[in-house]
Amino acid sequence: MNATLFPQHLIARKRDGHALTSEEIEAFVRGATDGSWADYQLSAMLMAIFLRGMATAETVALTEAMMNSGLIADLSSVPWPKVDKHSTGGVGDKVSLHLAPMVAACGVAVPMVSGRGLGHTGGTLDKLESIPGFRVNLSLEEYARQMEAIGVALIGQTAEIAPADKKLYALRDVTATVECIPLICASILSKKMAEGIDALVLDVKFGRGAFMKDKSRARELAAAMVSIGRAMCKPTRAVLTAMDQPLGHAVGNALEMAESIACLRGQGPADLMELTFVLGEQMLLLAGVARTPAAARQQLAQTLANGSALAKFREIVTAQGGDARVLDDPTRLPSATLRAEIVSRNAGYVTDVNALEIAHAALRLGAGRARAEDAVDPAVGFSQLVKVGDGVMPGGVLAVVHANDHDKLAEARTMVERAITLGEEAVPKPKLIEEVLG
Repeated sequence: MNATLFPQHLIARKRDGHALTSEEIEAFVRGATDGSWADYQLSAMLMAIFLRGMATAETVALTEAMMNSGLIADLSSVPWPKVDKHSTGGVGDKVSLHLAPMVAACGVAVPMVSGRGLGHTGGTLDKLESIPGFRVNLSLEEYARQMEAIGVALIGQTAEIAPADKKLYALRDVTATVECIPLICASILSKKMAEGIDALVLDVKFGRGAFMKDKSRARELAAAMVSIGRAMCKPTRAVLTAMDQPLGHAVGNALEMAESIACLRGQGPADLMELTFVLGEQMLLLAGVARTPAAARQQLAQTLANGSALAKFREIVTAQGGDARVLDDPTRLPSATLRAEIVSRNAGYVTDVNALEIAHAALRLGAGRARAEDAVDPAVGFSQLVKVGDGVMPGGVLAVVHANDHDKLAEARTMVERAITLGEEAVPKPKLIEEVLG
């Protein structure tokens, strides 16, 4: 090997604040993929990047190297424009479940590779797997066949897609280098670009229930990903959205799945549908099937009114081995053995629903995982959650707890009661959509 590409040389260059060349970055990613760099060397480089940052050209090179560390899906036989959506993760964020079939019903292919929940954020794959029999672990060949047949697939990351990311993310998680914008960009975009997409829409969240708490920091991340996507010749837009209270009225895998089915029937909560429409509008605009946001929204609304979005989701569930009867009868989804209503003692107005507290309560019930290897209980969580700005009467329901354990139910109930704040004066509904970048 060229001595200038030895791990210690490259680590020292980045440690000292130099910009790495594409060749040097490729050597680093190759070392992560083939094991020629030791974990301590990879960790040292990650920390050097965390402390010194990366220029846009370096981040583009890192994203491309990670994308090329595995296979890139060949969707050239798919006749429709291919646009995906990615969320940075939140609480009650089930948008992908109903957005993908809505957009696909408008004539846009949606190749969606999603993740599992970790920490306080939920995962699309866990929600999908609450449908009995639903398979998320398709091979790249199966994925491509399904995309060609029905124009949409909702799957997990395969071993063939961006394997370098799996290694580097695991090390970032244990070396305090997760919150680094160049590393976040490369991690997200390398997987998305390997899906075979033409364009990408990002939902970048900020607030208590988001990965990025600070709005300015979230905007920096959104702008960086838009810039890198464009540099890789993939039109990219980012929607900056608030995540201080949960989205919709449900938190928990099967409960959120049921809420998404309601959305497909035109019965979704106002905040959840507003975000769905805004993201869907951007997807249709990038795909070139709508000229204006208003025209795009009309197309999306029509898929709900005429049942084509629900029919498309039925195709997805059937193609991926799930029990499509849940679409007509959501009670076939897993259900908890215990239910308890949390009611208001006084009349008033909801002034706060702390998304992070709600997420921690859901974790306590077993709806999420603190570690990647943890099992998830698909049935537990919360329904009928109130929203900020709602008026309540004495005895009015603030939330319903769904549990499979009496002790966990009691703990979660206390946590939810603490998360919901009432006041005597009405407050306005909080702003959800902050900005569209790109």
